[in-house]
Amino acid sequence: MNDFIKAQGISFSYHVEEGQQPVSVFEDLDVTIHEGELTAVLGHNGSGKSTFAKHLNAILLPSGGKVYIDGMDTSDEEKLYDIRQKVGMVFQNPDNQIVATVVEEDVAFGLENIGVPPKEMRERVDRALMDVGIYEYKKHAPHRLSGGQKQRVAIAGIIAMRPKCIVLDEPTAMLDPRGRREVMETIQKLNREYGITIVLITHYMDEAALCDRIIVMDSGKIILDDTPKKVFSNVRELKTVGLDVPQTSELIYEFLKEGYNLPKDVLTEDECIKAITTLFRRKGIKPAKAEQQTEDCSQEIV
Repeated sequence: MNDFIKAQGISFSYHVEEGQQPVSVFEDLDVTIHEGELTAVLGHNGSGKSTFAKHLNAILLPSGGKVYIDGMDTSDEEKLYDIRQKVGMVFQNPDNQIVATVVEEDVAFGLENIGVPPKEMRERVDRALMDVGIYEYKKHAPHRLSGGQKQRVAIAGIIAMRPKCIVLDEPTAMLDPRGRREVMETIQKLNREYGITIVLITHYMDEAALCDRIIVMDSGKIILDDTPKKVFSNVRELKTVGLDVPQTSELIYEFLKEGYNLPKDVLTEDECIKAITTLFRRKGIKPAKAEQQTEDCSQEIV
């Protein structure tokens, strides 16, 4: 795979007030994200994940080191337009990104700004709305849509610009479970069907589990970087930095703490049931009973 995002030894500090010392967010940070990857970035508040995200289309520039997007240096002002054409940003609150009173006009807003011809604009808007599954709402007022639908309008506005990468900074934080599911389905579709590189900043472990790769940040440093299975097998380390894990990982961890021999990298519900059923068979418990009582399994065999 080609390296699409490359951060080399980047540092960044926020200046709070005059006369006070700058607050360092990260120092000498190295991150490489390949073209076509679906990558989640996890970390508690203040870990540096959102600041890192804003470096990926030059909203922020590093005070040290370099960020390259598809080979372009984000500090090169002459490349700024090209970089922002390649990397679209979607933020936490969709209301802050919606600027028009009709859905299709909002999706067309960015295209108008860059002078896309009307016929091509019509095609791009319709395609983007179909891609995110809200084409039937194109004549609706955005404020009448649900939170998940609004966020998909915001995503449609980005993909109409045809970027190679989309960075989403906690896009489901303000949504209910249904809205979160809708947005995640859209993100996965854009990645799998169109090969768009996705960087997802999130604090939901179940969303991160759907990605190809997880980067875990703490105090401006990367402490884990691997597949979801391998990252979530480090339950103790994740809990130490204030992060949760999927319920399946938590359950397996509790078994392991009691000394039972189970694979550490169990992630899906099916894998969890299979692992515990195998354990129950070894303990002489009927598999049917094991499957029905997976939630109470620790009590069954202790």
